[in-house]
Amino acid sequence: MEDKKKEENIVENEDELNEEDLKISEDEGFSDTEKELDRKISNNIIEINDETALEKGSANYDSSDLTVLDGLEAVRMRPGMYIGTTSVTGLHHLVWEIVDNGIDEALAGYCDRIDVTINQDNSITVVDNGRGIPVDTVEKTGLSGVETVYTVLHAGGKFGYNDGYKFSGGLHGVGASVVNGLSSWCEVTVYRDGGEYYIRFENGGHIVEHLRRVGDSSLHGTKVTFKPDPTIFTETTEFNYDTILTRLRQMAFLNKGITITLTDKRVEPNKHEEFCYKGGIIEYVDYLDRKSEKLVDSVFYCHNAQIFKDESNKYEIIVEVAMQYCNQDNINIYSFCNNVATGNGGTHVEGFNLAIARVFNNYARNNNFLKKNDKEKIVAEDCRKGLTAIISVKHPNPQYEGQTKGKLGNVEVKKIVSNVVGEALERYLNENKQISTVILTKIRTNYDYRLKMAAYSSQLKKKTGLEITTLPGKLADCSSNDPRECELFIVEGNSAGGSAKLGRDPKIQAILPLRGKILNVQKAQDHKILENAEIGNMITAIGGGYGDSFDVSKIRYHKIIIMTDADVDGSHIRILLLTFFNRFMKPLIEKGFVYIAQPPLYKVQYKGKDYYAYREEELLKIRKDLNLKDNYPMQRYKGLGEMDPDQLEETTMKPGVRKMLRVTVDDAITADSIFDELMGEEVEPRREFIRENAQFVKNLDI
Repeated sequence: MEDKKKEENIVENEDELNEEDLKISEDEGFSDTEKELDRKISNNIIEINDETALEKGSANYDSSDLTVLDGLEAVRMRPGMYIGTTSVTGLHHLVWEIVDNGIDEALAGYCDRIDVTINQDNSITVVDNGRGIPVDTVEKTGLSGVETVYTVLHAGGKFGYNDGYKFSGGLHGVGASVVNGLSSWCEVTVYRDGGEYYIRFENGGHIVEHLRRVGDSSLHGTKVTFKPDPTIFTETTEFNYDTILTRLRQMAFLNKGITITLTDKRVEPNKHEEFCYKGGIIEYVDYLDRKSEKLVDSVFYCHNAQIFKDESNKYEIIVEVAMQYCNQDNINIYSFCNNVATGNGGTHVEGFNLAIARVFNNYARNNNFLKKNDKEKIVAEDCRKGLTAIISVKHPNPQYEGQTKGKLGNVEVKKIVSNVVGEALERYLNENKQISTVILTKIRTNYDYRLKMAAYSSQLKKKTGLEITTLPGKLADCSSNDPRECELFIVEGNSAGGSAKLGRDPKIQAILPLRGKILNVQKAQDHKILENAEIGNMITAIGGGYGDSFDVSKIRYHKIIIMTDADVDGSHIRILLLTFFNRFMKPLIEKGFVYIAQPPLYKVQYKGKDYYAYREEELLKIRKDLNLKDNYPMQRYKGLGEMDPDQLEETTMKPGVRKMLRVTVDDAITADSIFDELMGEEVEPRREFIRENAQFVKNLDI
């Protein structure tokens, strides 16, 4: 599963991560600056009297200390500021930036086809049939429109409501220039005004020759080919076909009628897919529910626009929603603004929740699904169980919370979505009485179950005496009260837990040992989950609650580290824990607070020194570097309990030395589908997955 369906990527040095980086990190140790400082200290070159000396700048600070970066140098120096990471995630982000330019042309009403090609040399070609980038001279830069867009940051037609784009996923005009700046070379061909224009950039966006007209053409649109720079993307420059395929399919669903193709020329015969969905997000909901048992066959759909006025402008905000109920209790609600996935929701989701709670509650009261003696109201939680929904809004001036565009913040959107969805849903229920009865029966069941579970949870607390403020006895907590520096190691087994407790830093590191495997929460009933002691211990230790009431601001640790053995059982426990976090504490993953410890697989002792290898390749390199024979003895670790506390600390737990994976979900829809298929109640999807992926298994540990 981990090789084929990756939810984990690796980037350098965990210390460079911040709260909003949804990447996965590998801690390679000290930075170059720290190493240089250590060398100077060792050589008595500087004398440190106090810690502030390390932070103090030069007393002779003047204009000579200022650095002015030309062109795209800033992009190459700090690529993470623009694409998040230079790992495989950032590599694919380059594709999204260029494809999104074509999508923005479609939103503007001028493009109905985008063709994406992965070339044999792992370069990417994206062709759209939009208007074509302007080729005339931009007065402010003195360059053509093409050169300006591809060499100047924050330049484009997406900054004003009355500019070239009414709606756009790109806000800052950095997409094309960033792609150019991070490429070994980039070629742009523009078709417009009866001509064909061409320009080539090399070595991070330097112009080889200015834009020139190379011929006549009746076509219109833009063709871009770029080759990512391997000196920037040091992890890999190889594009993943399935990753690009999934994203392009999503774009086709969200923009009905547009044709998007993907061709992979690296294989023979070439792979090729074409997407075009006349039904748009209605077909998207059908696609998401393709393996689920539907409660009703029809998909509710609404599409409308409302005008919002602020102090200086009038904005048209478009709302589009499709939803369908299934017999399962999974919640699959995904939101977008201007085609940008808002994984953390926002005001459009809040408006949707308000609408469904209000409309279903009123319908239930008026049609006797709720009786007079039912004092509780139907709430959004009751309406969301079993629901698959796509919420898509178009806004000319979207405001996002955080750099990742993960949460929409425009306050006016909440009321507009609530109005649009509420009016359409009320009409739908009144016009489809039979469907309404089936849906309200399920919602009433959810309502009854919620109240029953609330009472059960209360009784369970009274019976066990367990309150949220009472930490589990198995937890060896840390002394710090600052969640930002605190780490919780969830450790497999009491033996490994004992070693971890002795090898930890008690100020910032807490240890919670698990006994055996936790429940598979993807198919367990809620009351069974609450009764599970190990799950209860985790919920209490983490401190943010669980499920719909989970509050990430209340968690006690900003690093939740899964530390299991390097065998089949350890992998299974890790997947069960990730399944639990994904279903009941998803913001932990979305905020980048979940990590996976990487204990070494091998230890080689040579001339009194220990060498650790975390992969087979590293073991081979150690043997080669030390000139060891193939039969030279080495230790293969299969369990954390085999390590003494000092070894566990040095290899797996000590910040600055250890290696860790940071878990993220780049595509929440795909991740939810994977968890449901591989951990859910249905057996056939797992059987199909095994058939398809058995060929990729290299080392089977049984």
